[in-house]
Amino acid sequence: MHEIGIIRSILDSDLYKFSMQQAVCKMYPNQIVRYEFCNRGQTKFPLGFAEKLRDEVAKMSNLALTKAEQKFLLSRGFFDPVYVDFLTGYRFDANEVTISQTAGELQITIQGYWYRTILWEVPLMALISELYFLELSPQIFPREVRRENNHSKAIVFCANSLKLAEFGTRRRYSYANQFEVCQDLQQMNSSEPFFVGSSNPYIAMQLGLNVLGTQAHEWFMFMGAHYGVKMANYMALEKWVEVYGGNLGIALTDTYTSEVFFKTFNMKFAKLFDGVRHDSGCPFQFIDKTVAHYLKLGITPATKTIIFSDGLDSQTALAIASYCQKSAIGCSFGIGTNLTNDLGVQALNMVIKMTAALIDNELVETVKLSDEVSKHSGESAQIKLIQQTLGLV
Repeated sequence: MHEIGIIRSILDSDLYKFSMQQAVCKMYPNQIVRYEFCNRGQTKFPLGFAEKLRDEVAKMSNLALTKAEQKFLLSRGFFDPVYVDFLTGYRFDANEVTISQTAGELQITIQGYWYRTILWEVPLMALISELYFLELSPQIFPREVRRENNHSKAIVFCANSLKLAEFGTRRRYSYANQFEVCQDLQQMNSSEPFFVGSSNPYIAMQLGLNVLGTQAHEWFMFMGAHYGVKMANYMALEKWVEVYGGNLGIALTDTYTSEVFFKTFNMKFAKLFDGVRHDSGCPFQFIDKTVAHYLKLGITPATKTIIFSDGLDSQTALAIASYCQKSAIGCSFGIGTNLTNDLGVQALNMVIKMTAALIDNELVETVKLSDEVSKHSGESAQIKLIQQTLGLV
């Protein structure tokens, strides 16, 4: 019997990893990429942490898609049987991940074929977070307080007819707590449901929830390395449409700033995509910008939706929803850390980002230019060059 560790299923991740993996398998099966861990919060990890993390990563090679998980993916309607068959044979390969530690500093690099390495980011971050809190054994809120905490957030969404999705896999306190949060929210759903699902396919499958997600920044970042940053947004959207048609129609806007994105978001894309996702910068300015863009194209904003997913809590969501209502555009909210790691401890501030892609035998650095400067990703010299290229300086 193979040992299973903290991560217990290949589907214990975020949906967009699988939707992007299917697209990568079809479009870029020979592409090699590199990812790196960034410890934004400067967390000091206990001595020996890297070794324990390597042990858990090794155990992930024992994970395999079950019959029930195959059936669940196929039931979504946008995964091809060929892709699900591929995923059934997929196994995590620990050789793709290099983990080291210098004093309290943790270094992680992932490198290999994109269609394989794409699945490491989310479960690896969830693993780092849960293992960290297991090591520290902090005091957290008791179950009664946690339930009340979840219910108090739910009441705000329910009372104001707002739509809430759980997006908290990457920085969760633990898998058990994430599952518990989803259970609590599900139990609070009324005859007019406010809780629309989870980004985690494994939890969604077990609780009978809808599973949500489209694409992440790496999809656009790769296009910038491959086709050049001026073509990145266009190619990312075009390739997505080529794979999914009208399915999974929420477009991420802030890989090279939303200002640059909307220059590419033409009539074709604006009509085909159901809406856009806001993940950085001022949400109210973004609403104004999005509404103005739809009106400019002769599209009624009320027929479209903005998904907000940038460090939200229930009160922030309420203010944003009120502004959307005045602006006559639909909205929904994806909340992560504030749901799955709101237990009285300081959640880890970390990311794993694609940092390079091998293009024509040359390693090309990838860059992300967020609407929030602190969320920029890439070498400073490369960031400045991209800003100049896109006319952002």
